[in-house]
Amino acid sequence: MSSTIRKIIIVDDHTLFRNGLRILLNSLNNYRVVAEAANGQEFLDLLEKTEVDLVLLDIDMPVMDGITAARLALQKWPGLKIITLSMYGEEDYYYKMVDAGVKGFLLKNSDMTEVKNALEAVYEGGNFFSSELLQTLVNSLRTSSKSKELLVELSEREIEILILICQGLSNQEIAEQLFISKRTVDKHRANILEKSQCKNTAQLVMYAIKNQLVEI
Repeated sequence: MSSTIRKIIIVDDHTLFRNGLRILLNSLNNYRVVAEAANGQEFLDLLEKTEVDLVLLDIDMPVMDGITAARLALQKWPGLKIITLSMYGEEDYYYKMVDAGVKGFLLKNSDMTEVKNALEAVYEGGNFFSSELLQTLVNSLRTSSKSKELLVELSEREIEILILICQGLSNQEIAEQLFISKRTVDKHRANILEKSQCKNTAQLVMYAIKNQLVEI
């Protein structure tokens, strides 16, 4: 891990929660909370004048919610790395956050090890889903017929690669595990994205969960 200080913005309407999270994050090596906002509009205003590497963003807030804020922020700053903070029972919002381009998802009761893992994964350009959140989503989708999608025709190899993507492996790691070239994995990944009409890795994870391709 590099010694570069990674700047964080916390966006949440509960002051006590922000204060506690700020103290915990500032105790981590190489991470510093540089700004806080109580709603989405304050967050957007902060982005105009604050240099930031990572954002921890609540979903349910007054004035402007996290979904709207994430969508507007990523339209203007597409490289912004946002991790959603959520509570149990907010599963319906996750798909909207994924569509907006959010890279990570944490439940508010996550321990600091999971928070740190999420920060590192998203900072390095990956995605992160809280293990508890994934289990909650799977349980929700198993009991909700409206969440079912028509599974597109994926080849056996494409399904194999999709499962490894959901496990957090990079294209290079997938290539090494399957004893194929990275270029071949790149091509399969592009085909999977096109067939499933997903835009990014987070959407692929949701797609795999919906179609029961992954076991959590």
